[in-house]
Amino acid sequence: MSSEDQKKREAFAAIQQLISQSPSVAALQLQLAQGQFGVNGSPSGETPPPAITGEQYLVFSLADRELAVKAELVQGVERLVELTPVPNVVSWVRGVMNLRGSIVSVVDLRMFLGLEQVAYTPQTRLLSLQTNEMVICLAVDSVSEMLPIPATTINGNVRQAIIPSWAAPYAMGGASLPNRGIIVLDVARLLFSEKMQRYKA
Repeated sequence: MSSEDQKKREAFAAIQQLISQSPSVAALQLQLAQGQFGVNGSPSGETPPPAITGEQYLVFSLADRELAVKAELVQGVERLVELTPVPNVVSWVRGVMNLRGSIVSVVDLRMFLGLEQVAYTPQTRLLSLQTNEMVICLAVDSVSEMLPIPATTINGNVRQAIIPSWAAPYAMGGASLPNRGIIVLDVARLLFSEKMQRYKA
């Protein structure tokens, strides 16, 4: 069995385990796995109907706004778990967790962006993002869906796209879709920002 086949088996085994715990999270994980491994999502092998074309994004909410990150950079969506606190770090680093065998820092995205801190709820999710070998989990208010966003709908002019000041430094633009506006984050800009790198208290 090739290492790629082994990765597929492990990914889908983990998703099966999730289904009993949280069907909505499991559905998102399945979509992510299908995108990463190029798996056809139709169990009967039928050709799915034509969909909106565009790069896949994972949409989540924060402070009553919808944000999105490229799906290819998302390693997974997790339920909130007990975190191990880390001494001598800034308050927005909530601790570390074991993510499938790797120790990963968990950042409260609300606190990082200077938003009002609210209590975690059953909808709170940990969004694990990876770019250039760096993996960080972000605590967000909720995760809603995978969505294709055509590049033509993304306004790269952050000022014109009516993006709030707290998101502007990390936004690549705003997507204008029917009846909704979504802030598209630049994951690399966020994870490698000077603020994110200066996490020691």
